Amino acid sequence: MARATDAPEARPHRAAPPSRARLAFLGLCLVLIGLNLRTAFSSFGAVLTEIRASGSVPEWGVSLLTTAPVTLLGVFAPLAPVLSRRFGSKRVLLGAMAVLTAGLLVRPSEWGPAGHLPGLILGTALCGAAIALCNVILPSEVKQDFPHRLGLMGGLYTAAIVASAALGAGFTYPVFEATGSWSSALLFWAFPALAVAVLFVPVAVRARHRRVPAGHVAAGGPGVWRSPTAWHVTLYMLFQAMTSFSVFAWLSPILRERGIDGATAGLMVSASIVLQMLGSLFAPSLAARLWDQRALNVTLAVMTSVGFALSVLGPLQLIWVWIALLGLGQGALTAAALTMIMLRTRHGHTAVNLSGMMQGIGYGVGSLGTLLVAQIHQSTGSFSLAGWAFLAIGVGASVFGYLAGRRRNVDEAG
Repeated sequence: MARATDAPEARPHRAAPPSRARLAFLGLCLVLIGLNLRTAFSSFGAVLTEIRASGSVPEWGVSLLTTAPVTLLGVFAPLAPVLSRRFGSKRVLLGAMAVLTAGLLVRPSEWGPAGHLPGLILGTALCGAAIALCNVILPSEVKQDFPHRLGLMGGLYTAAIVASAALGAGFTYPVFEATGSWSSALLFWAFPALAVAVLFVPVAVRARHRRVPAGHVAAGGPGVWRSPTAWHVTLYMLFQAMTSFSVFAWLSPILRERGIDGATAGLMVSASIVLQMLGSLFAPSLAARLWDQRALNVTLAVMTSVGFALSVLGPLQLIWVWIALLGLGQGALTAAALTMIMLRTRHGHTAVNLSGMMQGIGYGVGSLGTLLVAQIHQSTGSFSLAGWAFLAIGVGASVFGYLAGRRRNVDEAG
């Protein structure tokens, strides 16, 4: 029996389908965009110890710069459906990549007597806004342009997002060692973003803006806020985000506090995120094949929270085991949460509205995870309590992952 979630979106008129070559190029561009959506976060964490040592950023600035990006993902996510309807999703993606490039260029700049702090704050804000728009639009693009390849494309683009975190964590510190400058290490990540923006220009220029009928906009917009299923998916995303961005921001400092040197800590974080890539590559296909995703969502939530807690509290002799458990769980958990956007909606316009809702609230409130870790460390001088806190967060992820995994569509009443 055909699955309702796999049904193609109804359109007012049938356009000629794009050629396979054009679809392949679009898919490649979406994956390359995904490869740039986490480097801004993981690269900062990779050289955070050096930034602190330079005296460029006070402690309140560290808290701000590790928390604000995720908060901005929540603030700007609800704008994505509005901009997408007005300008077209592909043009919004191109604009977002241009803003991301600008933010990565501004972030390491020095502002005279004010030092690096203004550039770090402004650049981080631009990056957060741009990534928010891309986060929301990418799942709806997959739903719209690859309706019969949701598992494959969902796995590829979520694996690319996770890979971007691995790239930022793994290559930033070697660039710092080669240049002797943390600002040069951060600046490096502007060039891949610029290259992808240029590559995406012809796709955005050729794209035809499909106008959604007013009734569909209304049904897919405010309707998601009244859907229990949409709220379950959103809260699942919220608890996932609390863990995910805390890992990006704090895992390297946690490992270094435990006595691991900077290069080895960067290697461990990178290895963990490479395992996240494997989890995120296969989770969407597995989720799409299952009758429902309750057991999968709960299992991944438990793996992630236990892996993070043991990375903080477990015996250091087994640190590679805890890192592997965290990596596999976190990658698959992130992918499963994003896949819910496609599996719990029938139509592309509903998907973009659900994506805006769940990422707006999920990332906006989920940013409290990074702030929680910062406050715990500032208050106690240690990360130990954070391990216990994320066991509790795992309970929340398990509960709402179970509810979100039930076979119900946001488009349906109740």
